[in-house]
Amino acid sequence: MGQAFAFPALLPDYIERWSISKTEAGWLVGISFLAYIAMVPILLSLTDRIPVRRVYLFGAGLTAISHLGFVLIADGFWTAFLLRILAGVGWAGTFMPGLKALTDPFEGSVQSRVVSWHAAGIGVSGAASFGIAGIVGNSFGASAAFLVGATTAFGAFLLASVVMHPILAHAPETLIHRRLLDIRPILRNRAAMGWIIAYTAHTWELAALRAWGVTFLVASIAHNGAPAWLPDPTVLFTVAVLVGIAMSITGNEMAQRLGRVRIVTAAMSTAAALSLVAGWSAGASASLATILIVLWNATIYFDSSALTAGTLQAADKELRGTTIGLHSMCGEAGGSLGAIGVGLALDSVSGVAGWGLAFGHIALVTLFGLLILRRLSLHAPAAAPA
Repeated sequence: MGQAFAFPALLPDYIERWSISKTEAGWLVGISFLAYIAMVPILLSLTDRIPVRRVYLFGAGLTAISHLGFVLIADGFWTAFLLRILAGVGWAGTFMPGLKALTDPFEGSVQSRVVSWHAAGIGVSGAASFGIAGIVGNSFGASAAFLVGATTAFGAFLLASVVMHPILAHAPETLIHRRLLDIRPILRNRAAMGWIIAYTAHTWELAALRAWGVTFLVASIAHNGAPAWLPDPTVLFTVAVLVGIAMSITGNEMAQRLGRVRIVTAAMSTAAALSLVAGWSAGASASLATILIVLWNATIYFDSSALTAGTLQAADKELRGTTIGLHSMCGEAGGSLGAIGVGLALDSVSGVAGWGLAFGHIALVTLFGLLILRRLSLHAPAAAPA
């Protein structure tokens, strides 16, 4: 929805324009995740009690305001910091609430496919936002790119107000008397927690690459030069994300046929290996760096839908909103740490070694998440997806 990744796409420009450090840049990316973390459990728990439409409209409205703020008032780190907080809250009101609105009528394999296609739609929007922000920003300036984002977010607000159902189905009596943010039943659901922890590691990795992928490609081109045929880094990363979307759909379909844990194990293991080598390619050639980024991104996406579908199918139906709220909150916590961690590494170690450390640390996180998933899935009830 909107220009979801306009800021990461334009990050090199803002680093130079505002003379901010890599750590500060990481915070400007990461703070939206932290704002998301703070609000998503509240907003998603509310969707078990009030119509999803109300939550979605709130989120879409804040997203439009945050993008418009970059057009009108953003002039440095602190104004951008506040606007990125608004963007994070807006994302909390639209991403998973939108998924819940789509999946509530379905169960089983149909529900899993809905998750996959929702992820594909989000992915197409995200991929387009990199390319559109780059093209519009290069032609008319960064403010124009954010104006496009504000316009599309407002369009999502209008569309949701027309098509989303305004009435909530009757909530179970047990849910009405339960505290809004009571996550204890979810913490006792070992199968769901395994998927949530694995998703947290996955999002750490995905967010780090989304936040810094364009900047990495810019650095690689500056270090090595680039062949004439190589497109602009924002276009390159758009292609990488589009490839990832196709991989996400394929991975989810394979998970249903071959086993969800098996596919996730293959994807996370391969992604960990690629994260170890991708950063070091900045010193080799721009072409190699591009190839590795596309491959790494595709591998990360391969289990994206499968992980979310695993949580949904392991969740207690009456607590689905709260469960995916915790799932999403933990995931975005990983995302914030990933984006900030890369910035810290780049400020600590200069040059190619900095990129090697910045991307390489992610392998440990990914493998830890995979280990926890496999341990908890072995002790999950037979009915839980595996």
